[in-house]
Amino acid sequence: MSTPVHQKDSPVRRPVSVYGVGEEPDVRFSLANERTALAWIRTALALIAGGVTLTTVAGLSTIPAPLYAVSAAACTAGAVLSVVAVRRWSANERALRLKAALPAPVHLAWLVVGIVVAAAGLCVLAVVQWSAA
Repeated sequence: MSTPVHQKDSPVRRPVSVYGVGEEPDVRFSLANERTALAWIRTALALIAGGVTLTTVAGLSTIPAPLYAVSAAACTAGAVLSVVAVRRWSANERALRLKAALPAPVHLAWLVVGIVVAAAGLCVLAVVQWSAA
C-alpha cells in the first residue's frame, strides 16, 4: 500500500481514515462521489421536510395517529439516511484511493422500498380519509 504524498506545508486532510490511505484518485471521481453524497443528503432533508409537513396535515385530519406515525418514520429515515450518506461517501472514497471495487449500493434498495411502502400507506390513508368525509 502506498502512502499519500503531502506537501510540506499542507495541512492533514480529515478524516484521516479516508485520506490517510492509498493515493490520490482522479479528481473527477472524488467530485462525483461528493455530488452523490450530497444528493443523498438532499433526499434525507426531503424526507425530514415531508415528515414535518405531515405533522401539519395530521393536525387537520380526522385520523391523525397514522399520519403522525408516518411523519415520525419519515423524519427518522431522513436522519438515518444522512448518516448512511456520509458512511457511503467514506467507503467509496477509500475504495477509489485504494483502486478497489466500489461497495454495492445496498442502501439504495432499502431507500426505494421504504419510499414505496410510505407512498402506499399514504394512499390508503387518503382513501380512508376521503371515504370518511
